Amino acid sequence: MTDKTPQQSELAGTDTVDRANHNAKLDQLEAFRSDATGEALRTNQGVKIADNQNTLKAGGRGPSLLEDFIMREKITHFDHERIPERIVHARGAAAHGVFVSYADHSWLTKASFLAAEGKETPVFVRFSTVQGSRGSADTVRDVRGFATKFYTDEGNFDLVGNNMPVFFIQDAIKFPDFVHAVKPEPHNEIPQAQSAHDTFWDFVSLTPESAHMVLWTMSDRALPRSYRAMEGFGVHTFRLINAEGVSRFVKFHWKPVAGAFSLVWDETLKIAGKDPDFNRRDMWESIEMGDYFEWELGVQVVEEADEHKFDFDLLDPTKIIPEELVPVQKLGKMTLNRNPDNFFAETEQAAFHIGHIVPGIDFTNDPLLQGRLFSYTDTQLLRLGGPNFHEIPINRPLCPFHNNQRDAFHRQTIHKGRANYEPNSIDNGWPKETPPAAQGGGFESYPERVEGHKIRNRSESFGDHFSQATLFWNSMSGPEKEHIIGAYTFELGKVERVFIRERQVNEILANIDLELARRVAENLGLPAPAAPTVAAKVPTPQSSPALSLMNHAPGNIKSRKIAILVANGVDGAAIDAFKAKLAEQGALAKIIGPSPAPVKTADGKMLPVDAAMDGMPSVMFDAVFVPGGADAAAAMAKSGEAKHYLLEAYKHLKPIVVLGAARPLLASLNLTADSGLLEGDDVDAVFGNFAQALGQHRVWAREAAAEAIPA
Repeated sequence: MTDKTPQQSELAGTDTVDRANHNAKLDQLEAFRSDATGEALRTNQGVKIADNQNTLKAGGRGPSLLEDFIMREKITHFDHERIPERIVHARGAAAHGVFVSYADHSWLTKASFLAAEGKETPVFVRFSTVQGSRGSADTVRDVRGFATKFYTDEGNFDLVGNNMPVFFIQDAIKFPDFVHAVKPEPHNEIPQAQSAHDTFWDFVSLTPESAHMVLWTMSDRALPRSYRAMEGFGVHTFRLINAEGVSRFVKFHWKPVAGAFSLVWDETLKIAGKDPDFNRRDMWESIEMGDYFEWELGVQVVEEADEHKFDFDLLDPTKIIPEELVPVQKLGKMTLNRNPDNFFAETEQAAFHIGHIVPGIDFTNDPLLQGRLFSYTDTQLLRLGGPNFHEIPINRPLCPFHNNQRDAFHRQTIHKGRANYEPNSIDNGWPKETPPAAQGGGFESYPERVEGHKIRNRSESFGDHFSQATLFWNSMSGPEKEHIIGAYTFELGKVERVFIRERQVNEILANIDLELARRVAENLGLPAPAAPTVAAKVPTPQSSPALSLMNHAPGNIKSRKIAILVANGVDGAAIDAFKAKLAEQGALAKIIGPSPAPVKTADGKMLPVDAAMDGMPSVMFDAVFVPGGADAAAAMAKSGEAKHYLLEAYKHLKPIVVLGAARPLLASLNLTADSGLLEGDDVDAVFGNFAQALGQHRVWAREAAAEAIPA
């Protein structure tokens, strides 16, 4: 007996149906079913596709061509697959702020927002996860979008990047394939906001160019503690052009003033359940209390004459320029200092576009960037209801903008005059062109010489897929390497098909580092590969300290959050002394009690509590402080919740301080002593060591001992 579809079962159960009509209806239903087994890849018009890997370009390293109907059809369909939620980067949070230039950078670019020391430019910045829907959690393992809209006096410049400097693919024609693979699987819409499933690992294990970026996403970079603690990158190589027409290649960087640091994996899982809005809440509450988020904008500058001096291609978006080869030059500082008034009107309707640039900034022939130039406009047309998305207040330039574009959905401007064309004499020729050479001249594309045959191929200079992944691996500290091994083990352990696991280990990881491949294979119960499958290429340099988060620890405790555990009989004076020292260094504290009710201090005062232990667990904080007080210590010694709080903080490598009568509580937990497990009789005796430990973000030397603590 064959299985029936619901439609077939319904028809079969209808007594009055004519058998011929019944069969005809079944044929109609089946005509809409599709099985691609054995079929050629074709366009939606039925044209067989010879090359689905490369955009049509003018020469191997030339610009992508508008006539590429295959790429445009594919990207257009992809852009319109979901409405109205963003297809990628759906879950986000944003804030307003200001960018201030450090100096006159006119030697580098004629962009006016970088033309004078102290020049201020308003900005709007949106952070996001990539994979999940709007309702997913903040702390999933994922890339984070880092999109900045500069409202310059020459028009809007959108720097649309990520918190990682490379991407999974080299050519935009593969973007729909990558996103389809990483999104929930189409047959059951599972899993949400996770890459730990078959379709993602099937795709990346068959796409070696993804190896570098996948390694980044398996690292702690994919688990940011706070938006303020993320680096940001423009990903692509751009051009900056000065008033003399001199062009230089640049990579954009955002360097967080607070330092860069992350969560640990077990923390992310618990936070997702306790507070799925963890990162966006942190930014909102911090800005509301005046604790602003800050980054410095920097660029790596490469002279045109040096374009080919590296052992990688500047146009390849899966490659970085190691900072040891080209240092980052700081241009200015951005401060986010105001929350949106309305999430939908501002954060949700913000339309970022990599093609929004101003005079002094221009594109390169990076084939991923070239495709994005088409895709972003196409996406906004659908998501925001037509071509007038630029008139939504959050997207409007602050400088005047006039042209002869008219009408269409949601037009807000009421145009005066009769001429909606150019040139015209009816309205005295207005609006008119501005020659590039004029004061505040019009935009002029860099006159790059382009020649070449129309071809679909990948430049040979894009062919090395593993050496920079090896560079990243070599640059990691011991704990970071263990985290990466654990991430690959977890993700591949969720993959149902063993041959995909084997392919990822043998054909990808083995070409990055054999020890990495051996450890992951061992954890998955697979044979360890004996050798790489491609000839190893030694990276230059062989390691880069700038890539390790361990080298970006803040070194101070500004903005860090500390839980103060209390119960009736707590030493109130110790709390006051501790909070005063925290305030001096810009750190924040919350009083955490056995319940939301106030507690009574040892001297009989009522102490308000910010939250209960189960309502604001240790995963919400960077450290834990337990004041003295005999009665409070005795109560906590009998409290499973309090003991769990401390054990969890210990497991997550956080500094813990206990004072006075609370010291036996620490001893009862049988924890291995380390530089972040501090006890003393008063605050002065421990605070210096506490601040030093917290300034390093985690007590990394504790990790082996922490593994014994249950999850």
